[in-house]
Amino acid sequence: MGNLLCCVQVDQSTVAVTERFGKYEDLLQPGCHFLPWFLGMRVAGRLTLRLQQLDVKCETKTKDNVFVNVVASIQYRALGEKANDAFYKLSDTRNQIQAYVFDVIRATVPRLNLDDAFEQKNDIARAVEEELEKAMSSYGFQIVQTLIVDIEPDVQVKRAMNEINAAQRLRMAANEKAEAEKILQIKRAEGLAESKYLAGLGVARQRQAIIDGLRESVVGFSVNVPGTTAKDVMDMVLITQYFDTMKEIGAASKSSSVFIPHGPGAVQDIATQIRRGLLQASTSQ
Repeated sequence: MGNLLCCVQVDQSTVAVTERFGKYEDLLQPGCHFLPWFLGMRVAGRLTLRLQQLDVKCETKTKDNVFVNVVASIQYRALGEKANDAFYKLSDTRNQIQAYVFDVIRATVPRLNLDDAFEQKNDIARAVEEELEKAMSSYGFQIVQTLIVDIEPDVQVKRAMNEINAAQRLRMAANEKAEAEKILQIKRAEGLAESKYLAGLGVARQRQAIIDGLRESVVGFSVNVPGTTAKDVMDMVLITQYFDTMKEIGAASKSSSVFIPHGPGAVQDIATQIRRGLLQASTSQ
């Protein structure tokens, strides 16, 4: 009915390309238009001005000889003021954009190693966008955005990369564990050295206290018991210490029997032996 009345409807975000006797005439904007077909006017086609997206999957090789599939997403649209160029100059817009994408990706990615390709995705996308914008602008199309959405190496390459990553993490964990054990051993050695130092101080103070106590005992006994000499007091103290030592040995040892000399002159012999041992020790020093 519209054709009979010479009326043409153009939808929103769309332009209609009209021809007169096969020659380009005008662009019809959205709305209703009068188009006298009997004067040779007709609608040659319609062109959408909406944003379109083209996903391109390109197989290529990196500099380190790894084959990858690069997935690029191209967002483009036709320019309203150049709709006639977009309609007449390109016969298959999507395939021609795809050809440009293939050309740029296969010229850019082979210059990069696999790791660099992952890191420089934005640079690859920018190179594709610049080349497409330069080529497609003359055909009435605007490249809005170019994205490299994925870089897919072979499954075996992925597995090898994961194994390398896992090995690096295991090595780092082993180094951290060894460092922790090293610190623990150092701290343990420092604690042992400090413990021995403090034990040595304790023994030295104990011996000093014993010497001070013996000195006070000798002086006090000589004052309270007239006629005794320091030698007599020392003999008595040595014998007392000897029997205390033997008592401790009997209490601490697994055997409860301790054999010591016994007889009328045993005490004198013990004192003489202790005194001789002390003298020999002091002489050797």
